[in-house]
Amino acid sequence: MPSMPRKVDANGLRVAIVGGSMGGLTTALLLRSLGHDVDVFERATGELTGFGAGIVAHEVSVRYFVERTTTSLDNMTVPVRTYRLLDGTGSLLWEERVAYRFVSWGSLYRALLSEFGRERYLQGAALVGFSQDGHGVNLCFASGQQLRYDLLVLADGVLSTGRQLLFPGVEPVYAGYVAWRGTVGERDIPARVLERIDDTITYALIPNSHILVYPIPGADGRVERGHRRWNFVWYRNVDKGATFDELMTDRDGFPHSVSLRPSRVQDRYVRELKELAAAALPHEIASIVTATEHPFIQAIMDVESPTMAIGRVCLLGDAAFAVRPHAAAGTAKAAENAWTLAEAIEAFDGDLPGTLQMWSEHQTALGSSLIARTRHIGEGSQFRCDWRAGDPGLRFGLYEPGDSSIWTRVPRAVVPRTPSAQFRVGGGRTDGPD
Repeated sequence: MPSMPRKVDANGLRVAIVGGSMGGLTTALLLRSLGHDVDVFERATGELTGFGAGIVAHEVSVRYFVERTTTSLDNMTVPVRTYRLLDGTGSLLWEERVAYRFVSWGSLYRALLSEFGRERYLQGAALVGFSQDGHGVNLCFASGQQLRYDLLVLADGVLSTGRQLLFPGVEPVYAGYVAWRGTVGERDIPARVLERIDDTITYALIPNSHILVYPIPGADGRVERGHRRWNFVWYRNVDKGATFDELMTDRDGFPHSVSLRPSRVQDRYVRELKELAAAALPHEIASIVTATEHPFIQAIMDVESPTMAIGRVCLLGDAAFAVRPHAAAGTAKAAENAWTLAEAIEAFDGDLPGTLQMWSEHQTALGSSLIARTRHIGEGSQFRCDWRAGDPGLRFGLYEPGDSSIWTRVPRAVVPRTPSAQFRVGGGRTDGPD
């Protein structure tokens, strides 16, 4: 059952959140629980799906369910205990024990939306402009509707309208490669292949490219063997310009700048993908790619905002920093932005712009650090070709490599609420990597 909103007290803020994905919904739930009056505006008219893709269930990504609900993570995530790195022939380059859990983007989104409810989740609402003064923010939507709030949170993704209005020169920068992604049902994988990859996250490293495969919940959310899906992510270099533009043109001739949905990729590119997989990848990994009916494409982009708050307006998630997926921390970063923002607002003493600026300093530093780390990892595999098997810097993590591997250790102690620590409560480990 969705959690019920608390009555807004005399000091409660009217909050508009533009963007109804992971970061926006987490922020909405946390601020509503503090007694603030929250509306979420989502420009899409249909359900957000994430195309069935998988993500790492970092500690902070699932923190809301652990601390605020009775949901068992065993019922929504799939654990793996082995990391394996292969070369193109299938020879083992490295293997180590890990403690990762994986979840599908769609199941996590649906769970958050169920908690928030749909009454104040307003779809088909496209922000076109805003202005602010010392007392509030005026919002204007494509419908012509104009509303006023005390606080505006921009969580509207890599193509953020809000960011473009705040920082006109800050645009997504193409990294020179794309991620081909897709999923296949576990029952459609040959038994001999499944035996080799079961309970693993398996990488294959080939010249100027790498691919990984791992299990995620099934389309219905089930996590039992036989009902799961296997997710692949294959990073492939694509030159900027005509080559990229042609790849990102869909079956009906329409160009796309960031992603192509399943079933929208031109058949010739899907055929080429599967032929190359069979020729260049280890058999068990190639089997996942070739069995995927409708692979899709995500262009790898960097977005780096100079700050995450101006006055009574703040940005979070991909709207502020879009980071490459190699640290598996994009969703965790959005959740961490949300938790630390709620903690900052809970403690503010009347100076909302000052509180937001303090929060921004810490979270902007996190975004800058993460984008630099993921850029270094991606450039190393795709262009420098200097990945080193067993390099601990390649481990998944938000604040540091390895802090996504959290499930076999004692839960962290509560951090005292001091000025130096208050923005670290929602994330990051204080001990070393696993």
